[in-house]
Amino acid sequence: MKILFLGDVVGSVGRQVLEKYLKTIQLEEQIDFTIINGENAAHGKGITSRIAHQLTSLGVDAITLGNHAFSKGEILTTMGDCPNLIRPMNLLPTDIGKSYLVKEVCGLKIAVINLCGKVFMDRVDKTPYECMDDLLRRVKADIYFVDLHGEATAEKQTFWHHYRNRVQIVVGTHTHVQTADECVVQGSAYITDVGMCGAYDSILGRDKDEVISHVVHGEFTHYTPAKGDGLLCGVVIEIDETTRKAIAIKRIQLRPEN
Repeated sequence: MKILFLGDVVGSVGRQVLEKYLKTIQLEEQIDFTIINGENAAHGKGITSRIAHQLTSLGVDAITLGNHAFSKGEILTTMGDCPNLIRPMNLLPTDIGKSYLVKEVCGLKIAVINLCGKVFMDRVDKTPYECMDDLLRRVKADIYFVDLHGEATAEKQTFWHHYRNRVQIVVGTHTHVQTADECVVQGSAYITDVGMCGAYDSILGRDKDEVISHVVHGEFTHYTPAKGDGLLCGVVIEIDETTRKAIAIKRIQLRPEN
C-alpha cells in the first residue's frame, strides 16, 4: 500500500499546483490513499467548505488542518458538511468537526489523526500526548497516520519516538519548509516537516515584499499569499500490508521548471 501526503496547501497557487501535478503523482507512484494538509488553502489562512470539496474532487481522500483551521468563520458552521475534513483534536474550539477519520484501503483500516503541538502555538488545549493516548484507546485501526502540526522540531521528534512502536506514520506540518530527515525505524515512518504546496518565490507562501515591510520596517500589512510559479512538497509512504508496518518513505519536491 502506498500513501501520499502533501504539505500545507497555501492559497490559490497551492491549489493550482495540486491540480496540475496530483493525478500524475498518483499514477506514477501507484498511490492507494491521498492526504493533504489544507489549513492555508483559503487565501493563505484557513479553509472553506467550497475549497474542501474542490480539493476532494481532485482525488484527495482526507484533508488535515492546523492552527488556522477556524480562520474562516464560515467553516464553523459548514465543517460538518465536509466528510473528509479533519481538524486538530486539541485546538480550541474542540466541539466543531472531527479530529480523526477511519477509512478502509486495500482491506486495511487507516486512521488519519490530526493534532497540534503545544510549543509556540496558540489556542491549544490538551497536549498531543493526552490526545494520542485517548485516541489509541478508542480508535481501532490497522494503520495509524498522524499529522502533527507544530512549530518545534524537537517536539515532533519526541512525539514520534514516544509512539513509534504503536503508530506507523508521523508527519510534521506547519513550518512550510521541507526537512531532509525522512526515515523508517522499526516499521514507523517519520519526517519533521513535509513542506508546502505554494508559491516558490515567497516567504512560506506569503508575498515576500509584504513580509519584509512588516518585519523590517514595522509597517502594518494584511496577509497576502504570493503569486507566481508553484512548489509542491510531499512524501510517499509504503506500508507492508502483511506486517502492517511502514517499509519506506520518499520525499517529493517539484520546483518550477524555470
